[in-house]
Amino acid sequence: MSRINALPPQDIQQLLALDRAHLWHPYASMTEPPPVYPVVRADGVYLQLADGRKLLDGMASWWCAIHGYNHSALNQALQDQLQQMAHVMLGGITHPQAVTLCKKLVDITPAGLDKVFLCDSGSVAVEVAIKMAIQYWYSIGQPEKQRLLTVRSGYHGDTFAAMSVCDPVTGMHHMFQRAMPQQSFAPAPRSKFGQPLVEDDLKGMEQLLEQQRQAIAAVILEPIVQGTGGMNFYSADYLAGVRTLCDAYDVLLIADEIATGFGRSGKLFACEHAAIAPDIMCLGKALTGGYMSLAATLTCQRVSDGICNGEAGVFMHGPTFMGNPLACAVANASIDLLLSQDWQANILAMQRTLIETLAPAAELPTVSDVRVLGGIGVVEMRAPVDINAVQTALLKRGIWVRPFGKLVYVMPPYIMTQAQLRTLGGGVVDALQELAAHR
Repeated sequence: MSRINALPPQDIQQLLALDRAHLWHPYASMTEPPPVYPVVRADGVYLQLADGRKLLDGMASWWCAIHGYNHSALNQALQDQLQQMAHVMLGGITHPQAVTLCKKLVDITPAGLDKVFLCDSGSVAVEVAIKMAIQYWYSIGQPEKQRLLTVRSGYHGDTFAAMSVCDPVTGMHHMFQRAMPQQSFAPAPRSKFGQPLVEDDLKGMEQLLEQQRQAIAAVILEPIVQGTGGMNFYSADYLAGVRTLCDAYDVLLIADEIATGFGRSGKLFACEHAAIAPDIMCLGKALTGGYMSLAATLTCQRVSDGICNGEAGVFMHGPTFMGNPLACAVANASIDLLLSQDWQANILAMQRTLIETLAPAAELPTVSDVRVLGGIGVVEMRAPVDINAVQTALLKRGIWVRPFGKLVYVMPPYIMTQAQLRTLGGGVVDALQELAAHR
């Protein structure tokens, strides 16, 4: 990637001035906006800034660009589909890309998830899952089952039903509590990934199921990896235990695989670590390889039959852009590209390198924990990080990482080479060492 796309300094300043005046960035202030860095091109695992600097991207654009940027196969899929049609409504109409994608998803997800509802984004996929669960119980004559049960330290999105099942503290949505549906929260899993179930770890969830089984429609959780709520990796035995409890107390299980789907945890879907199948599964982020917004909510025949044999006779949801042909085309190409490679060996090699390169951070007095699973590397600090200070230190090393809370973490594109991964992991540690020295 060359400097050919670099902008003149005056153009950069004008761009930043207009950005500051008009563009409201996620989780950012308009009165005291944090620094932003104009990107003019992205190729492979690199972002090129407007001033010509090249940054190694450790975030895969919030975990979705698993094949990197400007990939020829994904570009071609979009170009080919654009010659056919860019969009068509899915109400009363179907098209090959949507049908093909749904069949692919049924084939690669856990057994029994054979009905697919396509939607716009991860948060909407969660909204759809919650509506499915509530409409299912309503349709089979149990309308009192409308409450959701989840675990602390979880995160499921920024729309209202999704916010209601995020952790009330770490989920960042406490100011909306009075406007949201009130849900039930069990303690976060204490059992660590790769270890057996800690005694009584499921006790809190079972007590809530026992007390509220007549009101609970579903348990919703992120399997194995709790993402934005704290980047916790928990035991597969805990997930298997939740599945058993849901069966015993006759509630549905919703697996939010938006962050973990398509190989990120070392399995194609994180539910596979526990060899379980949920009743409803949410997918998003990496579904299109980071090219377009698309999500999917999958469910089983029990749920679809219950809904469709009920009062409404149909599922009461229908986004305008569901099944967008361009998004479905690139999703099909992304899945084919992933499955054509030895993706699992690649992720395990990434895991080994991240373990090796991030390990020295554990010696820093400012760090409380270092943990790695699959293509996820996490350095947990003892105190909330100064995002701007960390990013400035990383930018000096040619690295793009976006910390949050106490976490400095990486989720690189799968195509990152071993040498690039060492640069990434080593650069993170080096930056944290520099900041620790200047405390």
